[in-house]
Amino acid sequence: MSNCDNHDSCINTALKEAQNICDQRDLRFTKIRKTVLSIIWESHKPIKAYDILDKITGMEFSAKPPTVYRALDFLLENGLIHKINSLNAYVGCPHPLQHEQCYFIICSSCDEIEECCDKDITNAIEGVMAKNKFSHSNIAIEINGTCNNCLNEK
Repeated sequence: MSNCDNHDSCINTALKEAQNICDQRDLRFTKIRKTVLSIIWESHKPIKAYDILDKITGMEFSAKPPTVYRALDFLLENGLIHKINSLNAYVGCPHPLQHEQCYFIICSSCDEIEECCDKDITNAIEGVMAKNKFSHSNIAIEINGTCNNCLNEK
């Protein structure tokens, strides 16, 4: 699904955007946060926290779960990554801070994830919430299936 031919470019773009956001918000973009963000952007596939932990083992960081989870929490809170709840994994956000609600299509064959943003879907969901007098804290839509590339390979 991904149109990326050069993950280094994606990583560099993500790191620059993250640094700009942190500078604007007067936040520290520490080495561990940069490293975790880089690891997430190494491919466009979801990655689990313990896989990130395995990758930082042997680096100069404390290779313990709280180290990774603190970095992930920071990246999530600042809109730099998304958590894919159905997979308990993380992906980079290609357009941080542009909007709050995103939806994901997940290919079960190649594990690629595409982030989709649609105001009509958001408006429909918010309309249902209002009609039912329900206040939501988060909207997460994840659709699992097979992408066109994988369908064409069969």
